[in-house]
Amino acid sequence: MKIIGFIKTSLLDWDGHVVASIYLPGCNFRCPFCHNRDAVLNPDIYEEIPWETIKEFIQEHNDFLDGVVITGGEPTIHEDLPDLICQIKALGVKVKLDTNGSNPSMLRDLIAADLIDYVAMDIKAPLNEKYDELTGISAPLEDIKQSIEILEESNIDREYRTTLAPILLKPSDIEAIAAYIGGTKKYAIQQFRPKCTLDPKLESATPMSKSQVKAIAENAKQYVRKVVIRGDV
Repeated sequence: MKIIGFIKTSLLDWDGHVVASIYLPGCNFRCPFCHNRDAVLNPDIYEEIPWETIKEFIQEHNDFLDGVVITGGEPTIHEDLPDLICQIKALGVKVKLDTNGSNPSMLRDLIAADLIDYVAMDIKAPLNEKYDELTGISAPLEDIKQSIEILEESNIDREYRTTLAPILLKPSDIEAIAAYIGGTKKYAIQQFRPKCTLDPKLESATPMSKSQVKAIAENAKQYVRKVVIRGDV
């Protein structure tokens, strides 16, 4: 597996944890608001980071590292993802997986094998025909719903996340998402970043205002147990 990015230390990628973050290339979605454009469209431009380099860093710093975050792109498009996670877990650290929920069978297998400790799943839009617009493809809605079901029926720690893509999403859309995952542990509302977006037209879009974001988050609290806001608001 080609690893295209490695952040040695982050306090932002896993709430309450000091982590290293690994970036994997490619994605099966084409979300117009995605800010990892090259990782999705041009992964070959990145120089591969050797696993031995990452392994050595984790071994030398596991006294303060709480875990490793695996993100992308979309990690679950890689069939050898479980092998990578096994190598990380062998180093004695926890693993968080970022995913779009499109591969429920792999998600189920990773949980059953006790290979992941935390899952952050993106929910792009209300789970209806609007999902196609937010993902740029014919979205696998049933797979996404199944991934949510798998997470809710498991004991794994988890959160769901939605990026407040301007123009594309309305406050009522966020409420619909929160209602669908009603009763879950944690819902993170993320501010949109107008930089290097997959659709260049969105680079000139204005993010929602601070008051709008706070109002959306407050409204979501009637459905889920904890709502957090991430990003500059």
